Amino acid sequence: MNIAVLILCMMLVTYIPRVLPAFVVEKMRFGKRFGKFINLIPYTAMTALIFPGILGVDAERWYIGAIGGVIAIALACFKKIPSSLVVLASVLAVMVAYWII
Repeated sequence: MNIAVLILCMMLVTYIPRVLPAFVVEKMRFGKRFGKFINLIPYTAMTALIFPGILGVDAERWYIGAIGGVIAIALACFKKIPSSLVVLASVLAVMVAYWII
């Protein structure tokens, strides 16, 4: 029973800080520059997730990671495409590059 309570408390401690900003930020009004900064955060997070993978895909065939990176950059330029689809497309491009090359 103690472990279940501990797990529940740990869940709340990590869940509340993640959910609370979503409700607070939604009601706040930001200036034009700060609003643009907030809108660019998903793209910077995507870059931080993808770039290390580009460098570490395959040391001998570095160009396979570069192919995935180019696909991700090209698709990220279209701001209407969700970030999850950009990541999925770059992963698929790397997989296809492995099969072809």
